[in-house]
Amino acid sequence: MTSPTPANARISIIGAGPGGLTCARILQRHGIPVTVYDRDPDGSSRDQGGSLDLHEDDGQLALREAGLLEEFFALARFEGQEMRQMDPAGSVHAHHVPDAGDKDSPEIDRGQLRDLLLGSLAAGTVQWGRTLETVSGPADGPRTLTFTDGTTVDADLVIGADGAFSRVRTAVSPASPLYTGVSFLEAWFDDMEIAHPELSELVGKGSAHAADGERGLFAQRNSGGHMRVYIMRRVPMDWLAAKGLRPDDTEGIRAHLLGEYAAWSPQTLRMITDNDGAYVDRPILALPVPHTWEHSPSVTLLGDAAHLMPPLGVGVNLAMLDASELALALVRSATIDDAVRSYEKTMLPRSIETARMLDGAAESLLAAHGPDEGRPA
Repeated sequence: MTSPTPANARISIIGAGPGGLTCARILQRHGIPVTVYDRDPDGSSRDQGGSLDLHEDDGQLALREAGLLEEFFALARFEGQEMRQMDPAGSVHAHHVPDAGDKDSPEIDRGQLRDLLLGSLAAGTVQWGRTLETVSGPADGPRTLTFTDGTTVDADLVIGADGAFSRVRTAVSPASPLYTGVSFLEAWFDDMEIAHPELSELVGKGSAHAADGERGLFAQRNSGGHMRVYIMRRVPMDWLAAKGLRPDDTEGIRAHLLGEYAAWSPQTLRMITDNDGAYVDRPILALPVPHTWEHSPSVTLLGDAAHLMPPLGVGVNLAMLDASELALALVRSATIDDAVRSYEKTMLPRSIETARMLDGAAESLLAAHGPDEGRPA
């Protein structure tokens, strides 16, 4: 089959996260039709996660190409760039306070970023409640997307922006995410200034990290007076079941954690004991390094679908940079095949280099002095 021109191609993006939506937005700005499919029932059906720091040299570049940079700055929390490095007693050993006007990596809630991108798209661009089951058809296209509701769609280009457990990835790669050996428990805190004033003072306006070599805590302020804490430990992936605990056994999990963190100060232990609601178990996974695939003119990947890495502040930024570069390659290329080749020629070496640097880096979050800027993202 002759590869079609991007303007005349049927382009399907799987996944309405920051990467998929950024790609769709830039394509639409240049008059290229695109449809996004997502398994969520709608754009507000579930919590989108914590806060993101978007960097000048990747995430913000993508937003500039999307024509949304000023709207992002209007929403962003520049004070969220503050970072405190503490010990288990709560003593601060390093404290980064952003300069006035610093736009290096301001914070924004994931939900706010998603809403910004969704609001920029033409009505009907995202089709909700569409869970992809398989991608079939010849490598040179067209591809057939089969959804779990039995419907099918033909596409000349399928873009996998569907995250760690990407269904699109299976069309070009046998790779699956592997457990890194480090697991997070996420804890939520509401109404920080009134309900949790001591924690508010301890963490400050941005993030705070403490670790003792075996375990750590990472606190991250969100908008609206909320905060999330990631309780980080080196444990088996099935540690809850192994300890006879259930995910909904909040008191049992808390008692177990207090045993593990017994040497930590009461001040820092508030991050474990004072949360509002249940804990959320989040084992940290990563794709094998390097991860690559044989070129296909009708399927490509971006973000975590292409290069899932430990959460050290690069994931969403790389996904959005991927999205921008892929969209611009489609704008500038004569055929879909040419665009995919051009995009992957840049994206794959970059993602391999970054993945190698971060391979095993989840362990650094447990180091006694911790990373200066390691931020779950």
